[in-house]
Amino acid sequence: MSENKSFLSEIDRTIFSISALIMVLFVLWTMLQPKVADQTFNLVQKFITMNFGWSYLIGVSFFLLFALFIAFSKYGHLTLGKDGEKPNHSTLSWFAMLFAAGMGIGLVFWGVAEPMTHYTTPPFGEPSSIESAQTAMRYTFFHWGLHPWGVFSIVGLSMAYFQFRKGLPALVSSTLYPLLGAKGINGWIGKSVDILAVFATIFGVATSLGLGAMQITTGLNYAYGIPTGITTTVVIIIVITILFITSAVAGIERGIKFLSNTNMVMLFICLAFMLIIGPTRFILNGFTETIGSYFQNIVQMSFWADTYRTNPGWVRGWTVFYWAWWIAWAPFVGAFIARISKGRSVREFIVCVIIVPALLSFVWLGVMGNSALYIDVVQHGDIGVQVAKDMSTAIFAMFQYYPLAGVLTTLTTLIIAIFFITSADSATFVLAMFTSGGDLNPGTGLKITWGLIVGAVAIALLIAGGLSALQTAAIAAAFPFMIVMFAMAVSIIKAFREEFKLRKSFSPKNNL
Repeated sequence: MSENKSFLSEIDRTIFSISALIMVLFVLWTMLQPKVADQTFNLVQKFITMNFGWSYLIGVSFFLLFALFIAFSKYGHLTLGKDGEKPNHSTLSWFAMLFAAGMGIGLVFWGVAEPMTHYTTPPFGEPSSIESAQTAMRYTFFHWGLHPWGVFSIVGLSMAYFQFRKGLPALVSSTLYPLLGAKGINGWIGKSVDILAVFATIFGVATSLGLGAMQITTGLNYAYGIPTGITTTVVIIIVITILFITSAVAGIERGIKFLSNTNMVMLFICLAFMLIIGPTRFILNGFTETIGSYFQNIVQMSFWADTYRTNPGWVRGWTVFYWAWWIAWAPFVGAFIARISKGRSVREFIVCVIIVPALLSFVWLGVMGNSALYIDVVQHGDIGVQVAKDMSTAIFAMFQYYPLAGVLTTLTTLIIAIFFITSADSATFVLAMFTSGGDLNPGTGLKITWGLIVGAVAIALLIAGGLSALQTAAIAAAFPFMIVMFAMAVSIIKAFREEFKLRKSFSPKNNL
């Protein structure tokens, strides 16, 4: 389809109008009443995490187990497309786009900040001890490991299957076709699901954009002395918004694919430098130890709600927040990886989507987290103290202990900026797709509109309450979408079973 389409002819007026109107009103309210908005966000976050935190623990663990079950079941050989259809992208480019669109900004932001925070304020045990350092790395791997990609794989699998094998529009509502039928997905239930997907996408991405902008501001301060503060952060969001809209308009081939491949090269340069110049033996030993500890304790960590202690706030503030964040990201990451995964088998899709990005995350976290912990645990540095004051300084504070700190700071700031662009333009592309009836090549007008709205929401949330407001937005948007994901799981199983029944009924043996 041509991209030179008129703006009004392509949109789904119901989904676009309701979604855009509510988001504009939200931005205006947040900007005009920032204190009231901040208080409201805090109340919402406290209510959901205190009363329904357990549901996130059960839900995300279920999604991971369900995805692995599907991968190794008899349905694993099915093609996400017509039988015999080949993938559109090389495997390496596919991996790069999966990783960059999936969690790039957050991984760079939390790669040092999270281990150092858990080291100084662990979920249990003595703070700033060898035991808390081990616990810190284990939980960091846990939060960025298999579970988030299990969430993404459910949405991505469902959308790819119903788009490319069943010929339905690229909408979240299409994944519920076996449960709702054509009338249901085109009626008010289907519209409501797609509007919810729009909200979850906007708030999930706005959280990442806010984190990325805060860290770019800090990086520029370390490298060039540019003052930090809300004004600088807002200016950065505006500049990056212009850049990611430009990239989204350019399309996947010219924009997202090129930036993803470029960023992976820079990421590995940074990793290789830190591994060689840093405490190599300590990093490799720590990585090996953490992998073993992660898999040894994965079941206990998955369901630990800290019920019998007086500090359950740790689980709510970390694990529940992360699980909500991944669910909020699921509509857009799932839709995007579905878009680039045509022609892959179900088994290949699930195994690669869960394992490969998780391993890349482990490598980054293992190198960066252990490099920082070495300074505080072995050399008795003060990175943990600096991180406690401002999390966005974490990775740059660590660089100050290594050679070529200025070069590393500049390179990392550029990596964050490109991850910012790839995540945001992936989301802009998907939002345009959701509000154009599932058009796989939505027009320029919609991309620009949603790009501006995403940037405005990120700015509004930062003004209203900073990191706390960003976290609350993700948690609030994720809760209802988690219910939709449970329905997706039932729907995809039903669709697979029906397809196998049809195959069996039309097999030569049954026609003799």
